Amino acid sequence: MKPRTLIACCLLAVTLGGVQSLPAQTLSESEILSQADARIQKYRTGDAQLRLVMPDGKALKRGARVTIEQTRHSFLFGSNVFMLGKCKTDADNAAYAKEFSDLLNYATVPLYWWNYEREAGHPDYEGTARMAAWCEAHHITVKGHPLAWNQLDLAWLPADPAEVMRLQMQRITDIVGRFKSQISFFDVVNEATECTTRQDELQRAPRLTAGIAQIGVANYLRTAFTHAREANPQATLVINDYITTDEYVKKVISPLVDASGQPIFDVIGIQCHQHQEAWGAQKTWNICERFAKVGKPLHFTEATILSGQHGWDLKQNHPEFDWASTPQGEQSQAEEVARFYTILFSHPAVEAITWWDFSDQGAWRQAPAGLVRADMTPKPAYDALMQLIKGKWWTRTEARTSRQGAAQFHGFYGDYKVSVKEHGRELTGTFTFNRQTAQPVEVKLN
Repeated sequence: MKPRTLIACCLLAVTLGGVQSLPAQTLSESEILSQADARIQKYRTGDAQLRLVMPDGKALKRGARVTIEQTRHSFLFGSNVFMLGKCKTDADNAAYAKEFSDLLNYATVPLYWWNYEREAGHPDYEGTARMAAWCEAHHITVKGHPLAWNQLDLAWLPADPAEVMRLQMQRITDIVGRFKSQISFFDVVNEATECTTRQDELQRAPRLTAGIAQIGVANYLRTAFTHAREANPQATLVINDYITTDEYVKKVISPLVDASGQPIFDVIGIQCHQHQEAWGAQKTWNICERFAKVGKPLHFTEATILSGQHGWDLKQNHPEFDWASTPQGEQSQAEEVARFYTILFSHPAVEAITWWDFSDQGAWRQAPAGLVRADMTPKPAYDALMQLIKGKWWTRTEARTSRQGAAQFHGFYGDYKVSVKEHGRELTGTFTFNRQTAQPVEVKLN
């Protein structure tokens, strides 16, 4: 067996980050859907043991009534947040921010190089910092997207391919290092499976594409991830693509290993723009199964289901066309969104879903893809997700303490607040509970 083949085979056997590499399961559409709730209970919930401690260090008395309420999911429910502060009116901006933070705990901020650094040496660090600060204030995890993508050349890029790649790698180091305390996730390389073969990229980004071609796609990938890792060893590094076949594994994922054969990425990103039609349960499940075999967590990074006429580029191809959200389309979107999220939340390898875009205002390709309309009113899809994320999949319960302030409950993994009334005053505490949580969890009340 050749060394590279051996490395690729070893990669497929890796199990990291608490995600088990699963044997492929061939399930019917009805089985996938009917068994989803049971899988969610198995993979997204657990039994927590608490030890509640009073401010003086003593255990809470036996028989105390404790209220336990989830405040955040461990699972990342997100969207890009590109329109934050950029909507048409102040009222739109306020509504956008409220609806986003009420529902979601994960946000993708834009790092597209051609917009980010239109003038050499003057990247938009301030804009990124503002978005990241807003996210931090609302307890929203931030991901930067993307660090490297040959979608469009910058006007000031030099002609020398080697110098282009040097600048590309320096950009990765600069951004990841600068935002070490604010951004913990990055899409490092975007859409690499066909990055030197697609004709549109050859036309729009000849200099970036030539730089990649000169050093080779595998070397480009490894170098980009190495720069990101060195800039922030604690960052979660994502490889992202719209290709959902084994070609993605063979051409992009398998080469992403170091000299010892260890993976140098953390997460497999899967784009899922469903402009033509919703994928359906079986296609969604089979894609999860295909990539779960690698043994890394899966993030569905760009999810789109339309609430209007289905199709690609309908507005670009027909400028007079009113690509509007419709009542019938919104109802269909809500049903498909609920089904799609239920399937993904029920698969043990999936750890994040990012919607694309949050609002119809400013949406990609001007499609009616948002969870809220252009006027920022929530669509039925938004309401459906709220009922799932903060309803069906959300824990609010009560418990009674036993000996030594012990309390137990069954709930979804995430962050929690506990409260108890003692001697006429309310005491509260917080804790985090996930699959790796050691038992029992000590909660200090104040």
